[in-house]
Amino acid sequence: MAIENVIIIGSGPAGYTAAIYAARANLNPLLIEGYQSGGLLMLTSEVENFPGFPKGIQGPELMSHFRAQAERFGTRFIQKNVTDVDFSQGIKKVMIEREVLEAQSVIVSTGAATKWLGLESEQRLLGKGVSSCATCDGAFFRGAKLVVVGGGDSAMEEAHFLTRFASHVTVIHRKDTLRASKIMQDRAKNNPKISFIWDTEVLEVLGEDAVRGCKVRNLKTNQTSEVPCEGFFVAIGHEPNTSFLKGKLDLDSKGYVVLNHRPTTRTSVSGVFASGDVQDTVYRQAITAAASGCQAAIDVERYLESLH
Repeated sequence: MAIENVIIIGSGPAGYTAAIYAARANLNPLLIEGYQSGGLLMLTSEVENFPGFPKGIQGPELMSHFRAQAERFGTRFIQKNVTDVDFSQGIKKVMIEREVLEAQSVIVSTGAATKWLGLESEQRLLGKGVSSCATCDGAFFRGAKLVVVGGGDSAMEEAHFLTRFASHVTVIHRKDTLRASKIMQDRAKNNPKISFIWDTEVLEVLGEDAVRGCKVRNLKTNQTSEVPCEGFFVAIGHEPNTSFLKGKLDLDSKGYVVLNHRPTTRTSVSGVFASGDVQDTVYRQAITAAASGCQAAIDVERYLESLH
């Protein structure tokens, strides 16, 4: 079996962009898409903030453009999941079910998954008022009443950002204190457009074709009630897709890949690079993921040149 120049694991904006750049550099990349290709944008209806699409574009359509462009320059694709890797030698091994692939370099672009509440109604109304990204979808809710679920820094950031558009934002939290840093707490509590419902869990998102509210239960009194809203934002965190990398690369306490040589995309293992949300704990945007995919491909090109 031939040894690949580069194997790219993951098929969101980062992986596809890495493939475009690697293919144009004549590296003949192999991209392992996984069974669920396209990343989080496959769950996004309208994307209005990606440059080059002034009228907006549907998330799945945007990802099909990414893929077609990578394919045009000669990227090869495998639509299976990576089950294991071995980065202990100069030649990297990537396992796909029972097949072992070998490469001189690897780009990890497996992304991060949104942590959801686990409600059927939440998934049914995804893209119809339910969101996990204020910067992606906030502008759709001008003058609306919104709910944000969560108590950490990301929840406070989402709530504060949404007040630019919303008439009011209600933060629902399971406890009576926030996990967020003091500065983020103060900013939210001092914002006249933000109010809090404490010690409360969400039982159901209400609405048929669009969100009209949520049903909640107070954990201390056991009383249920309804909170009217037109948008429902879940901000309880993200989980990087790195379970197969434990013990193989340096990961932080939350499981994100650590980049040891910023501003490059180099990881703790020579010849292994990471791009997109799998290493990004701050921005998590399609455009920043794509940009880091470009960086990773350039880093790979320079790494491969250094081997000769």
